[in-house]
Amino acid sequence: MNTDSRDAADGGVDTGEVDRLICEGLAPVALSADRHAGLRARLLQRAGESASRLAGLLTVRSGEGTWTRVKAGVRAKILHRGRQGASVLIEFAPGASLPVHRHRQLEEGIILRGSLQLGELDLVAGDYHVSPAGSRHGRIAARQGGLAYLRGTSLGQTSAVLGELLGALVPGRGPAIRTIPASEEGWQLVAAGVETKLLYQDGDLVSRFVRLAPGGVLPAHRHSAEEECLMLTGDAFLGDLLLTPGDFHLAPAGSEHGDVSSDGGALFFVRGQAEFLALTSP
Repeated sequence: MNTDSRDAADGGVDTGEVDRLICEGLAPVALSADRHAGLRARLLQRAGESASRLAGLLTVRSGEGTWTRVKAGVRAKILHRGRQGASVLIEFAPGASLPVHRHRQLEEGIILRGSLQLGELDLVAGDYHVSPAGSRHGRIAARQGGLAYLRGTSLGQTSAVLGELLGALVPGRGPAIRTIPASEEGWQLVAAGVETKLLYQDGDLVSRFVRLAPGGVLPAHRHSAEEECLMLTGDAFLGDLLLTPGDFHLAPAGSEHGDVSSDGGALFFVRGQAEFLALTSP
């Protein structure tokens, strides 16, 4: 084994010596009591301002929350309960399934991992699926297992779930369900380094994917309606708040977001106000 710290790609530079010199240059500098107190006060002030800006915003990290059993082989984690149903993560073990049901309200879903089968429809990671109120869903199965994000579901409300199961007995399919497969089609450039893909529009509210290229920025903005976000890949800053894959974020109506930016690129789902696109303009 060659233990020489010289890197041939660097023309024979002794990297160990360079590291030593850098460390010596980073030796701590003694501060006077006044400078130390001033620096501490400024840091605490900035932290307080950041906490104030984030007050009222809900963030559920990917490792937070409690999983509960729905039925054999199926478990769910509730992220948020809203007036139009809950936002949840739902996980299927291989071979698990859910029975036929009829939706009480609009339900959206994104396959995050694995695959799910809705009758003859096979949904894979990245696919988006929407079921309008009154639509009838066939049996949902997971031959190989899968993880999905649902918004507008009745899961967690026993009476509502029973109502959906009984509603499936009513003849007719109801409004048509729709699936948008994961692809490069449908993306629109709305600002430098920022693309969006419209998934569903319901009056003044829209659902879309937002994709930030490395260095892409959406300007700071205020929300006229509640906005829900799930980080899918990459990471992004919402002002001072960093979201990473699997993180869920909810901004109430009237709240504000600082610049939305990403150093390495990001893809996330957003459900919120239709005028969001106009806010990308300077």
